[in-house]
Amino acid sequence: MARVRKPSSPAAARSLSFRVLVVTVAVVLLTEVLVLLPSLGRERQTWLREHVVQAEIAALAVAAAPHGMVDMRTRDELLRLSGTEAIRLDEPGRSVLALAPHPGLMADRHANLNREDMLVGIERALATLFATRPHQILVTSASTLRPGTRVELVVRSTALAHHLAAYARHIAWLSLLIATVTGALVYLTLHLVLVRPMRRLTRAIAEFRTDPEASVPLDPGTVTWLTDDEMAVAGRELAAMQRELRAALWRNARLAALGTAVAKLSHDLRGILASALMVADRLQGSADPPVQRAGVLLVQAVERAVELVAHTLDFAREGRPALSLRSLPLAPLLAEAGEALRAGGPPLTVVNEVAPGLVVAVDRGQFSRVLANLLRNAAEAGARRVTMTAAAEPERVRITLADDGPGMAEAAQANLFRPFAGSGRAGGTGLGLAIARDLMRAHGGDIALLETGPAGTVFQLTLPAAPPPAPAALGV
Repeated sequence: MARVRKPSSPAAARSLSFRVLVVTVAVVLLTEVLVLLPSLGRERQTWLREHVVQAEIAALAVAAAPHGMVDMRTRDELLRLSGTEAIRLDEPGRSVLALAPHPGLMADRHANLNREDMLVGIERALATLFATRPHQILVTSASTLRPGTRVELVVRSTALAHHLAAYARHIAWLSLLIATVTGALVYLTLHLVLVRPMRRLTRAIAEFRTDPEASVPLDPGTVTWLTDDEMAVAGRELAAMQRELRAALWRNARLAALGTAVAKLSHDLRGILASALMVADRLQGSADPPVQRAGVLLVQAVERAVELVAHTLDFAREGRPALSLRSLPLAPLLAEAGEALRAGGPPLTVVNEVAPGLVVAVDRGQFSRVLANLLRNAAEAGARRVTMTAAAEPERVRITLADDGPGMAEAAQANLFRPFAGSGRAGGTGLGLAIARDLMRAHGGDIALLETGPAGTVFQLTLPAAPPPAPAALGV
């Protein structure tokens, strides 16, 4: 018994499960990156608006002081608490510089929160986050506490950059966590419903390929815990295929052993039949008419037995017959087959309507056997006329043989090309058409029954198209 070889599993880094995990994590991270960009823009605007509110509160605190004045220490403390460098409130009809360490609001860049859209916010957030040197930003916004008042303040870019960096790190860690958890869940789900069933199917296929006759067919219930998905269907189909293939292998093994025995028996039987044929020939030469008639019947019986032995040997021979293909004109081949049947077989009129210039690539002897078999079958079925036509196509040649016989029985049609089962007459073996089909397929073509009925039977032979033969090869 052959040793069952287990299928080799791929390395972890090349396994389907690992690739699914990597793809899932990568897709989730890419999605998080696409979400992070608008989030950075919104976070920048949120941070600036918070500082606008804090700056306005600081300015109002100054306005509430006696005479609207505070000392430098209080001013610096208010600016520090609000996170700004300078603050100015523009009220309707007047402009008040509330807090500023130096005259004027000096800044390198300007941000008007009333006019920024999402794309501008994303662009400026990235510019602040990846700036190579610090700068000051002049922020302009409408007041949230006093309608009609505009707030202007100056903030350092470093504070905003630090806040955006911390926010990006937080989102990055959160994204990585989400991607890992999502990838693990997807990996576990796909491993249970896809990867593990696929591995079981692969293992069953490998074990069956190693020793199909001895291996146990797959149990479909062990493939997956789901009953109606594609893997369950694949498991059931694989188990059915294994059972059918094992049965076919067992039948073929028995047929092969039977063919070997038949070949040996046929060799001895042909010798016995040859001796019987010699005795029958002597009986034909007898002067006694009854003995002479018995000799004729005996010769016919022996000839049928010899034919059966020859057909059985041809069918039992392993492999396709060796062919010697030549480009030959088709019309003379069909005419020779008709003449051979008329010379030694039942009476049959053969009408050859094939164009003289049509050429086919065939083994002359084997192709003649196919034609002779079809013509003889037609004559023995009761046909008196067979019409042969042919049509050339770009890639093949179709040959049609139509007889005027009574047609074939349904049982014969169902087993037409099955050996020992497709004969339509009593005493037939059914090997003739089976051998004819093997010969046609060996030529690269085929044979098929087109129609049959009371009006007759039509067979079609197909052959690969052949180029016209050289003039020296036209002799037949």
